[in-house]
Amino acid sequence: MDDEQSKLPELKLDAKQAQGFLSFFRTLPQDPRAIRLFDRRDFFTAHGENATFIAKTYYHTTTALRQLGNGSNALSSVTISKSMFETIARDLLLERTDHTIELYEGSGSNWRLVKSGSPGNLGSFEDVLFANNDMQDSPVTVALVPSFKENGCTVGLGYLDLTKRDVGLTEFLDDTHFTNTESALVALGCKECLLPVDIAKSTESRGLLDALSRCGVMITERKKSDFRARDLMQDLGRLVKGSVEPVRDLVSGFEFASSALASLLCYAELLSDETNYGNFTIKQYNLGSFMRLDSAAMRALNVLESKTDANKNFSLFGLMNRTCTAGMGKRLLHMWLKQPLIDVNEINTRLDLVQAFVEDVEVRQDLRQHLKRISDIERLTRNLQRKRAGLHHVVKLYQSSIRIPYIKGALERYSGQFSALINERFLEPLGVWTDNDHLNKFIALVETSVDLDQLENGEYMISSGYDSRLLELKDEQESLERQIDSLHKQTADDLDLAADKVLKLEKGTQFGHVFRITKKEEPKIRKKLTTQFIVLETRKDGVKFTNPKLKKLGDQYQRILEEYKSCQKELVQRVVQTAATFSEVFESLAALLSELDVLLGFADLATSCPTPYTRPEITHTVNQCPTSLLLFFSFFLSLDFTRYQVIVTSDLSYMLPSSCPPQDVGDIILEGSRHPCVEAQDWVNFIPNDCKLVRGKSWFQIITGPNMGGKSTFIRQVGVNILMAQVGSFVPCDKASISIRDCIFARVGAGDCQLRGVSTFMQEMLETASILKGATEKSLIIIDELGRGTSTYDGFGLAWAICEHIVDVIKAPTLFATHFHELTALAHDNEGGESSSRKMVGVANYHVSAHIDSSTRKLTMLYKVEPGACDQSFGIHVAEFANFPETVVSLAREKAAELEDFSPATIIADDPAKEVGLKRKREFDPETISQGASRAHKFLREFAELPLDQMDLKQALQHVSKMKNDLEKDAENCQWLKQFL
Repeated sequence: MDDEQSKLPELKLDAKQAQGFLSFFRTLPQDPRAIRLFDRRDFFTAHGENATFIAKTYYHTTTALRQLGNGSNALSSVTISKSMFETIARDLLLERTDHTIELYEGSGSNWRLVKSGSPGNLGSFEDVLFANNDMQDSPVTVALVPSFKENGCTVGLGYLDLTKRDVGLTEFLDDTHFTNTESALVALGCKECLLPVDIAKSTESRGLLDALSRCGVMITERKKSDFRARDLMQDLGRLVKGSVEPVRDLVSGFEFASSALASLLCYAELLSDETNYGNFTIKQYNLGSFMRLDSAAMRALNVLESKTDANKNFSLFGLMNRTCTAGMGKRLLHMWLKQPLIDVNEINTRLDLVQAFVEDVEVRQDLRQHLKRISDIERLTRNLQRKRAGLHHVVKLYQSSIRIPYIKGALERYSGQFSALINERFLEPLGVWTDNDHLNKFIALVETSVDLDQLENGEYMISSGYDSRLLELKDEQESLERQIDSLHKQTADDLDLAADKVLKLEKGTQFGHVFRITKKEEPKIRKKLTTQFIVLETRKDGVKFTNPKLKKLGDQYQRILEEYKSCQKELVQRVVQTAATFSEVFESLAALLSELDVLLGFADLATSCPTPYTRPEITHTVNQCPTSLLLFFSFFLSLDFTRYQVIVTSDLSYMLPSSCPPQDVGDIILEGSRHPCVEAQDWVNFIPNDCKLVRGKSWFQIITGPNMGGKSTFIRQVGVNILMAQVGSFVPCDKASISIRDCIFARVGAGDCQLRGVSTFMQEMLETASILKGATEKSLIIIDELGRGTSTYDGFGLAWAICEHIVDVIKAPTLFATHFHELTALAHDNEGGESSSRKMVGVANYHVSAHIDSSTRKLTMLYKVEPGACDQSFGIHVAEFANFPETVVSLAREKAAELEDFSPATIIADDPAKEVGLKRKREFDPETISQGASRAHKFLREFAELPLDQMDLKQALQHVSKMKNDLEKDAENCQWLKQFL
């Protein structure tokens, strides 16, 4: 910033101007979040605490400060160049998201607020922020109304997306950690949150404020009256497209969300701008529509970009962003990564489209070339709707529109197995939006009204043939130009000077049309100049002069030119207004092209990597049986359904005990998986690994091994692969079968949060508490090094208890990386026969391998994940890597040997036969199991064949009761069948 400082403009105000400004500045209300900037035409200024903040934050020194005024009334001030203003605005609104910006214009003591912006409402600063770069994310403002009760909290949520002109609302129950609220904030990409002032200051809302802080959301306190929903329906009736009845039905279903939405409409002042009327869409946001991700998972999996990233491939967004359109594709990718799908059909639809583009290289490359010429249609359309557009916006939309037939043609050339899907998803909508009533009509409007020949000169003008009055003025203008040119030639002949070479004709703002000659030529015609012409100016570059005839023609030309410009302005306004009527077409087109752009980017990523990505197989978490059938079974058989899995085949429903689960139902199998971001780094030669999370076998994996051995990378890559698959992308694996996850919880390292009074260990416990409260059987849990923030014994105790809770209660697939080797005992029987603790079902040990040379004691990381527990710790070897003094290393080995009391031999049974003898669970021989299963299948088959539609309830109950009694009698002779009856 030294160069910036040396070029700082100087604020020069006389005493009266300075006093006037100081008196105005002191009338401004106190707002610690507001950065107030004052437009001085060629530069900007900031004053008071704002000036100190800018000097320290952006100039990194207070020497940039100057004092305005004298003595005790002096005010610290700093000047800001236009380029620095853009940098500050971009950082405050897009990066820091903890301040608002206010821009004032005026002079003396008369200043007025002309622009204001916040992280959730970029508003009029969009042109400054995105003048030279794409808008990668659309900020969202959220309002929350929590209602605290004894058994939890009901949260009413409203949201506003000004870029897409969406408003939405939802209501849900939440726990004390506000895990659902955090997931919603992440999924929506919230930058700013409105809270009632009494809620924001209450002790009950501390957990909510922590959740907002974790997500980097700016809190804006609003008075309670802003949250009144009394006029909400009337306001929405003006803003929302279409009939008001569906809106009323939607809003009436919520008690608190309507108040939240009312505060947003008030805060954004949507009703004060008539261009908003009839242009908004209202939606109900459903927490269960997408995979839930909290802020910890987003950080752990490096989903979005960070300022600290060494290169773009450090984040999943940076790696996957192969989009070509200007901004639209980036924003959609941003949203998709925050909202992975949980609908198998929709995921497979995206994967089908990606596969189509992977397989047809020519179509993919052709489409990407055409998409590069597509502008940011979303933002251009919004400018049209807000009446902020000029003719250049219309021309950009036109230039994008004429590319659509090429895109359509490229899609039509695809003839692979997914032709029907491409036709349905892209070609049919394109056919509708590009017909003569829609896009072709817009193209015709522009080609008729705009002078496209002038675009090469950088001029955006209405074609003179578009309007009779404009054509008339154009003809007059050209006629006058010919007369002036004729006069120029005649004057050159009279003065015996060569036209253009010596006697020049110029047009300026001061004198209009004038003749000019050099000072060298002036003596030759001095006599004629003084008698026949009027000398206007004599300077180093020559003498300017005119005569009555030229002045008259020049004045006439200027008058016609002004009329022409005025007529042009009116016609531009008319053309822009007409173009705005095509907004719906462009909105639909933008959505379609954005989706195509992102899917093509996925295909490009999958094929451009050194080791190509593969298509994952997506399966349901658990295949489901009709609820009515389950209730029927439960009512008559009084079965404990927590011990069963239900499998639905094409012709019959069977219910089997969990001791013989079906193969691969709901499992996660990744063969040869890699971490996409790590393998993309230039210096990395990535070692692929398998991950097989199988119910009842390896559902909970404990991973041990040395530091730097690849544990963290391995567990993260599993989460990243699953997230990519549910976004609809191919994955960096040789083969992948993934069951849908409703949520990914990740606790991978916790930084200190001293600013909030939270230690490393407390942060770790808070994140773990969120997992224990929010995870379900359908989630994926990733935990790295839990419990290291406290004493060894406490940490181990907590880690063990958490593992048991996850295995027994949550039952979610889990990857648990640890240095507590004692935890590997979870996967094995404790000695002691029937009185010992039972075996933890589904727990498996894995380790990242390393090799130690027996002679040199040198440690070599192999980065391979293999079955079994790690039999030693490598901390001292890593210390040797760091060149610790030999004396320190020796003492460390000595003390470690004294304290080491862990013996893997007491925990890991080498002989499988011995393991069986230690099992507490009752075992049955295969014949008994087969006999029982056959009888159970017979019961279910008979039940499925009952003509229930032809029987009344009494008959059905009697018939099933008899079947139940028969089953119970048969079970007397079969212990396997009897155990679950």
